[in-house]
Amino acid sequence: MTDLLDTQLLHALQLDGRAPFSQIADVLAVSDQTIARRYSRLHEAGRLRVRGLSDPGRLRENRWMVRVQCTPNAAAAAADALARRADTSWISLTAGGTEIVCAVRTGSGEHDNRLLLQTLPRNRFVVSMAAHCILHTFFGDAAGLINKMGALSSRQLERLQPAPPTPGDEHVSLTDVDHKLLSVLQRDGRATFAELAAATGASQTTVRRRMAELRANGTLYFDVDFDQALLDLHVRAMIWLSVAPSQLVAAGEALAGHPETAFVAATTGASNLYASVVCPDTSALYTYLTTRIAQLPGVERVETVPVVRSVKRSGLLDPP
Repeated sequence: MTDLLDTQLLHALQLDGRAPFSQIADVLAVSDQTIARRYSRLHEAGRLRVRGLSDPGRLRENRWMVRVQCTPNAAAAAADALARRADTSWISLTAGGTEIVCAVRTGSGEHDNRLLLQTLPRNRFVVSMAAHCILHTFFGDAAGLINKMGALSSRQLERLQPAPPTPGDEHVSLTDVDHKLLSVLQRDGRATFAELAAATGASQTTVRRRMAELRANGTLYFDVDFDQALLDLHVRAMIWLSVAPSQLVAAGEALAGHPETAFVAATTGASNLYASVVCPDTSALYTYLTTRIAQLPGVERVETVPVVRSVKRSGLLDPP
């Protein structure tokens, strides 16, 4: 489990993944070297990564949660095959290692959506497959789980929080330079402007300006991918809920406010509300299910699926 300063560093980076260490150090009243040392220790141990991610809504893309049920002993290989696809993320093995759940992004055209299920693994090892389109996100993306930890004071939040994006109604079209820029930032959200310029073939001035534009219009945001054991959270589960349509907004908003939820979204399918939750242990998960989940309005059915192993997170393969 981490200490308060590490938790504050995680929260500061979630607010602004590219905030200078000098700014974070000043807000947290420690030295620049202390922040740099803390970040390096966590980063080099593979327990902390800052990632620059794109908003699918601004790019006219759809997001899906895909569930693939496999025969025993075949799910791990199928999950590894899915992980090699550029359009997949958050791939998890669940249900005793026989089910794969992953997030997939597609274009908004009919062909792209139909292609989704046609190109996912369909062989004798796949028993069933279901795709749930994400219709609305109640919590997640730029709003990370660490934001719920209360590590920073209101004054510290004010000093670290960047100006919110002001997206317009139009969708964004990316240039070749944008694609290269986002590709690098997805791997390392704190890549230097010199590194970004070298990767894109553009000048540092161009890269700096374009990054600022993409952040301002909401296309680019930064997320902190960290080892949740740092916060003494060792159990992750997926919860699929069937909620009466008239109560879906109320249930989704209430679920988004729970300290256990890392992602909450309304989806298509037999279950119309999905949540990714984390708890210290299975006993805490049981308590959560029988208290806060049980009190949600309009819930007709709940399916709880523990995560056995994370294969891929937000775009990058997890180490074995």
